[in-house]
Amino acid sequence: MTTSSLDGSSERGPTDTGWRGQRTTPSLIESFRSIPVGAGATPWRRFLAFLGPGYLVAVGYMDPGNWATSLAGGAQFGYLLLSVALISNIMAIILQALCTRLAVATGRDLAQACRDAFPPIVSVPLWLLAELAICATDLAEVIGTAIALNLLFGLPLEIGVLVTAFDVFLILWLQNKGFRYIEAVIVTLLGVIALCFAVQIAMAQPEWGAVLAGFFPSTEIVKNPNMLYLALGILGATVMPHNLYLHSGIVQTRAFGESLPEKREAIRYSTLDSTFALMFALTINAAILILAAATFHKTGQHEVSELGKAHELLAPLLGASIAPTLFAVALLACGLNSTVTATMAGQIVMEGFIHIRLPGWLRRLVTRGIAILPAIVVTLMYGEGATAKLLILSQVILSFQLPFAVVPLVMFTASRAKMGALVAPRWLTALAVIIALVIIALNVKLLLDTAFGG
Repeated sequence: MTTSSLDGSSERGPTDTGWRGQRTTPSLIESFRSIPVGAGATPWRRFLAFLGPGYLVAVGYMDPGNWATSLAGGAQFGYLLLSVALISNIMAIILQALCTRLAVATGRDLAQACRDAFPPIVSVPLWLLAELAICATDLAEVIGTAIALNLLFGLPLEIGVLVTAFDVFLILWLQNKGFRYIEAVIVTLLGVIALCFAVQIAMAQPEWGAVLAGFFPSTEIVKNPNMLYLALGILGATVMPHNLYLHSGIVQTRAFGESLPEKREAIRYSTLDSTFALMFALTINAAILILAAATFHKTGQHEVSELGKAHELLAPLLGASIAPTLFAVALLACGLNSTVTATMAGQIVMEGFIHIRLPGWLRRLVTRGIAILPAIVVTLMYGEGATAKLLILSQVILSFQLPFAVVPLVMFTASRAKMGALVAPRWLTALAVIIALVIIALNVKLLLDTAFGG
């Protein structure tokens, strides 16, 4: 049995493809296949056409939640957790490569694939867990953006949290402009973040020998429950569940062809795009941790995890009044970037899992409303100091949710019935399985440590 797919190509029935259901209308339909890749262009120009989605994904690897975990890790343990940032980034590169492969080979994003592969008793809980992950991500963005507004303009944190709800207008404006405009804004803000940290690192003058040593793993990370908690926070902030859904959706904004060579080319170029972008994200993540280690840990300020306190201490420690301003500007840029990508991920998850299409502004207001409530409650009850703990907790929640996105992704891309000739190579599947097992093992250990007072 054959059916006609959306792009006009022939698609086999569910008994032949390994999918329970047929591929339906893609998520983010307004952007689907909207960017031409130049069929007759040179390989270089075709590669350039695929650049962009990776940098939207990279945003999730340096959001405000990541700042809190990296600051806390650098302040408490110096450069030791740089190895966690590196390993997490390698994991991210491998998993995002699988997302690209899934999208190109099947025409489905990860949410659609879960819906089409599993019965509702499995797919509905996976949808709810994905929504929880997006809410945790948005919570970090709410707090981070509000703190940045407070640091730059003196806006009270409670008011700043409410102001973040109006970023929906930024989303609407960008979506009306087109997907390439979204990518251009994201890349520009990433450039601002990189410049701000380059200046701050130059001021901090870290011990580069210790920095290099920090990229080599230590057994102390697993033995020390406090260090493991932060390591899991860094893992949750780096390999983010919503990014797996996001990437498998936005790769399909490129109008690549349906032939096997064209799909192989799309996988190759899209993987290069995400790999380059994630190496850039590693540079930013490492810079945050290095800055904390070179300023706070070095001077005995081991308890710095709050973004506001870090901002306050930078000027006296670095001896330059511009350092706190650069820190706040970079934080605001991170918050704005994360706003755009989290909204898209939310749309992909909702449309892919349950076929509900909400206007972008409504989806944003619902998600942000859920995130705003705990941020305001915690701030009013415990003060600004508690926001750091809430940020780190949000990242640990993401780490616990991660296996529920990773395991289906690995299952799908390892299945020849679902992927056809574009099934993932065995070595890539083996690496992904190891990554999934490591994530699950670390989560179980943290749960046991917490349960038994570790």
